[in-house]
Amino acid sequence: MKLLYIANIRIPTEKAHGHQIMTMGEAFSLQGVDTILVVPSRKNNDFKNVNPFDFYEIKKNFKLKKILTIDPVLLLKFPAGIYIKVQSIIFMFFLSWYFLFINRGDYTVYTRDEYLLPFLQIFFKRVVWEAHALPNNLNKYRKYLNRCYKVIVLTSEIKKQLTKLGINGNKVLVSPDAVDLSIFDIDIDKQEARQSLKLPANKILLGYTGSFKTKDMDKGISDILKALKKLPDNILLVAIGGSDIDIEFYKNIAKSLNIENRVIWVKKVDQKTLAVYQKSFDVLLMPFPYTKHYAYYMSPLKMFEYMASKRPIVASNLPTIKEVLNENNCIFCRPDDNADLANKINILISNSDLAAKLSNQAYLDVKNYTWNNRAKLIIDFIS
Repeated sequence: MKLLYIANIRIPTEKAHGHQIMTMGEAFSLQGVDTILVVPSRKNNDFKNVNPFDFYEIKKNFKLKKILTIDPVLLLKFPAGIYIKVQSIIFMFFLSWYFLFINRGDYTVYTRDEYLLPFLQIFFKRVVWEAHALPNNLNKYRKYLNRCYKVIVLTSEIKKQLTKLGINGNKVLVSPDAVDLSIFDIDIDKQEARQSLKLPANKILLGYTGSFKTKDMDKGISDILKALKKLPDNILLVAIGGSDIDIEFYKNIAKSLNIENRVIWVKKVDQKTLAVYQKSFDVLLMPFPYTKHYAYYMSPLKMFEYMASKRPIVASNLPTIKEVLNENNCIFCRPDDNADLANKINILISNSDLAAKLSNQAYLDVKNYTWNNRAKLIIDFIS
């Protein structure tokens, strides 16, 4: 099989979607698929002259094709949405020229970008859409979703909504995100990890990893800080992955709660360093608030990375989370309830046997959620 993965993103990027897309490119190729990832030549000064394969620490076993385009960065000063609309039109124009010079009948096209579907379906019969959410104007896309050769979705709720729209459920595969166990399943104990990272050896450390906001929505850090206020002073939070703006935002919240000295803020780190950080923690936190996106559409990468770390997890009791986690491999807290979050943290800290039981089961369960397993499932489905 020949696969064209079309992604209208910057590569490299600090955002999680870049990691997911590049990793899937590697995983598809490991399944014997001739894979080309096609992206625009959008500017990203933070990653100038950075090799994407080195940045994401993945095998260079697929081709990364950057389509030369014009990046209308001046439009970023205009109201939200104008830049991406114009940029997308320019990308499609230059993509069409690329398509004219390849044997299109040989390829299956794969994309996460629903707004590209009408355009891609002009050129290709086999277009596969990977849905990470549903477009706001879903009815507008009904005919294009029906025309998709196959659809891959992250959650059962997305499939349910698509079938309600009239999409044939037999062509929709539910496939959550995954993890690279070779990175996160490392042999290092808690104290070794703390020593290497210069973290306090005699404190209880709570860990949060990943971006601090999604679509400008809080991901639970506000509740973590409020819960921390209710916990003993020997418990600290280490929060990893925020932008400078987001770190400053949450620092101010911590200061208002008079707990600023109990939080260690860390900007985004590479995957290997992140794995060491996770090994240094006593409890890992994932208390997403209740929103439509978090409850029904997401499949957070951190969930699988947490499971691989063999550390106990406190997670929000949300439908998307419970598609992977359960009472045997984590402890659930009520969304938007920092008192319940503090209580569940206390339960794990005070019951080492329960913490070990849950974390060991999570580790066993996550072995089903590797990128290679996901790629095989998808390729078998679309072949």
